[in-house]
Formats: sequence, structure tokens, C-alpha cells
Amino acid sequence: MEFQVIKSILIAVGLGFMIGMQRAIYHLSQDEKSFAGSRTFSLISMVGYMAGYLDTDFGGIAMMVGVLAGAVILAAYYFKVTNREGYGSTTHFAAIATYLLGVMVSLGQEKYAIFLGVLIIVLLEIKPKLQRFEAKITPTDINAAVLLLAMTFLVLPVLPDRMIGPYQLFNPYKTWLMAVIISAISFVGYAAIKILGHKKGLFLTGALGGLVSSTAVSVSMSRLAVTQKRFAVHFAAAIAIACTFMFLRVLILVFVVNPEMAADLLVPFSAASAGGLAYTWYLYRTARSGSVSVGDTFARNPLQLSEAIKFGILFGMVYGAVAFVQARYGDIGVYVVSMLSGITDVDAVTLTLAQLAEEGSLKTVAAMNGIIIASVVNSLVKLGIVCWVAGWRLGWQLARYFLVTLAMLGAGMWIYVK
Repeated sequence: MEFQVIKSILIAVGLGFMIGMQRAIYHLSQDEKSFAGSRTFSLISMVGYMAGYLDTDFGGIAMMVGVLAGAVILAAYYFKVTNREGYGSTTHFAAIATYLLGVMVSLGQEKYAIFLGVLIIVLLEIKPKLQRFEAKITPTDINAAVLLLAMTFLVLPVLPDRMIGPYQLFNPYKTWLMAVIISAISFVGYAAIKILGHKKGLFLTGALGGLVSSTAVSVSMSRLAVTQKRFAVHFAAAIAIACTFMFLRVLILVFVVNPEMAADLLVPFSAASAGGLAYTWYLYRTARSGSVSVGDTFARNPLQLSEAIKFGILFGMVYGAVAFVQARYGDIGVYVVSMLSGITDVDAVTLTLAQLAEEGSLKTVAAMNGIIIASVVNSLVKLGIVCWVAGWRLGWQLARYFLVTLAMLGAGMWIYVK
């Protein structure tokens, strides 16, 4: 016997066995009876393998065997649903997929069959998590997901990808593309909060909220700190991790638009993130245990048409302003716009500078400096918000955090320049 044939048979049987075992364990945990277990699924996969193997010499036999196997499975399914209400059909469709995996292995597609087999097992295993997730989805969330798809695949392709306007400063395609990118990232953070919940602690809330808006986290936590002063260290840790995620968020935004510049910014922003995580861990370790409710601060879906339009307008204004002042005043003008933009939002100026550098309209070093200036200004603004709203007790904790992170950011940039 050929080794390759034996190897492919064992792969087919192994895939069927693993899928069958997953199904058997699941049904046992639910105190249910399954029509197929590990042995049956192994046989189903082997039948698929034999059908594909015989098809190379006896055309049509594989099709007949497949039809017969499908008829048996469907008959079992019919018997099941007509005699036992409340049982699903996942195991039956998994059996059909297992049969096809055996066929794929026999046709020499072992790698793809293994990949699909593992994917099938993962999909079968995450059913409880999917059910919990589906229970938390609201019609608003569905509408938001549809909106994101429409923004990406309906609106974006029809927009002109060229500069328009009296001064050739506005690009509709790139403006809407940035709105899609920032909406998608914010929606990911919102979905994470929906899945994991925001009552699992301030630390987790700050981390997930930082994916949506670190400024919103800073404002919300500062307000809570006014009435719950004994948890000042907890709130400081939540704000710190949210601001740390801001540095990672900036790096991700740059990577999406300009991967080469993201590689240049990797050292300074990774250094800032590492310093932020270290200090946050210190706060987390020194904080006393306690239960704090953060309410529904981050429960509103950020993916709304009005929010996308607002960011699109903001990006368009920053994009046009940077292009204009760069042409008139050079890099100094870019730095001034970056500083002013960082007061309210760091995402728009980050995407703008990364895009201009990608197009060659702006030097990479100038774009990097502008992004760092905006990040520093935005950090100082958040520190000011914390001190103004919650006072110096919480402000001092965050002042030390920003001293560490901004120093690491500067050191990382110095290393890059050297």
C-alpha cells in the first residue's frame, strides 16, 4: 500500500472522529441523544473518501453514494424533527460537511480539508457564546451593521476618487473612506462591550471604551470619581488603560492607510503603549477590591449615520486645512493644524497626515511629527479634563501616567531619529 493513500485515509478518519466527538460531548452535556457520534462521523468521512477515490476510476459512483448518504441523513433528520420537537439540525448538517471533507481529502485537498474541519469544530463549539451574543443584539445593532455595510459597499464605490472644489482640497472618496474606517473601529469596541459586558470591572470597561473614545472614558470616569472618591485608583486605572489603547488605536489607523509609516511609528507608539500598560498594571495591583457600577456610559451604538457624517466633515476640514497650510507655510503650518486638531480629536488628523504621506504630498517625517504632536496635545487635554472635573487627587494619578507614556513616546521617537 502507498503511504500517501494511508496518510490521506487517516486524515479523513481523524477529521470525522474529531467532529463526531465534539457532537457527542455536546449532546451528552445537554442530556440529549445524538443520531451520530465519533464512530459514525468517522465512517461518514470514510464513505466520502471512498466516493471520491472511486470516482477517479468509476465516474458517477461517487455521485450515487453521495445521494444515498444524503438521503439517509435527511431521513434521519425528518424522523428526528417529527418525533422530537425542540431539537436542532446542526448535527445533520455537520454530517453532510464531514462527508464532503472526506471527498476533498481523496481529491488531494488535505490542507483545505483540515482547515475546514477545524473551522467546523470551532463553529460547533462556540454555539453557547453565539447564543449569548444573539440574546444581546437589538434591532438598533442590526441596523448599525447594515449601515456599515451600506457605507462600505454601496456609498463608497460611487464616490469620485479625485480632488474637487475651488482649491482642489476635497476628495469625497477618501473622506468617506476615513469615515468608514473610524466607524468600523468604534463599532468593534462597542460590540466588544456588548459581548463582554461593562459590569465586569472598571479596568475592562476602560480597555473596551478606549476602542470607542478614550476622551469619553476620561470624562465619564472623572464624573464617577467625584461621587465615589474611595475608588480613585480604580478610575485612574480605567482612564489609563483607555488612553493606552488610544496610542494603539493611532498605530492601527496609520497602518490601515500607510503601512510603511506605521512601521516607522511602531517604536515610539509601542514604547508609549508599553509604558502605559506597565503603569496601568501598577494601578490595578495597588487598587483595593470593590464593585463599581459604570452605568450605561458606553451602551450607545457609535455607528450612526450622523456620527459618520460628522467625522467625514471633520476629516475633510482637517485634510483641506493641512493641505492648504502645508502649501503656504510648509511643515510649521502642518504642526499648528495638528496641535489644534489634537484638542478635540486625534483620529481625523492621524488619518489625514498618514494619507497625505502615502500620496507623497507630505514628507513622512513631517506627518509623523504631526501625529505625535496631536497625540501629546490630546493627552494633555484629557489630563486637564480629569483635573477640572475630578480634582487633583485623580489628576495626580493621571499626571504620573502621562509623564511615563509621553516620555516613552519621546524616547521612542528619539531612537527612531538616531
